[in-house]
Amino acid sequence: MGDYKQLKVWEKAHQLCLSVMHETERFPTDERDGLAAQLRRSAISLASSIVEGSDRQSEGDMGRFLQIARGSLWAVHYQLLVARDLGFLAAEQWSELSARCDEIGRMLQGLLTHVRRQSRKGNGARDTQPARRKAVRAGA
Repeated sequence: MGDYKQLKVWEKAHQLCLSVMHETERFPTDERDGLAAQLRRSAISLASSIVEGSDRQSEGDMGRFLQIARGSLWAVHYQLLVARDLGFLAAEQWSELSARCDEIGRMLQGLLTHVRRQSRKGNGARDTQPARRKAVRAGA
């Protein structure tokens, strides 16, 4: 893929990571080693997985790292929900961060779909459509 800084999804993930860092600074002191630390790790993992995947030589490898990034994204999303429900995060902050997670999720899915298609083309993979669709296209 090349330079990760050219990926819009990385930029969005990076900005989300920075926001998580700022928001968790406001968490109670006794949560610094708990939920705040976990949220920070998940947010860093999200952006880092995109970076690491972008440097891979094959689309298959990149796809695996994008899947890891998606897992980290949904961990962030859930942990933000827990923070909101515990009163560590205001409802409007949660809504804004949640919407950003949803957007990043759509972007990751789009990139993952693109990478998978490229991988199939590069590997000379056969058409994976069911036989019925093939028959309909052939006029049978």
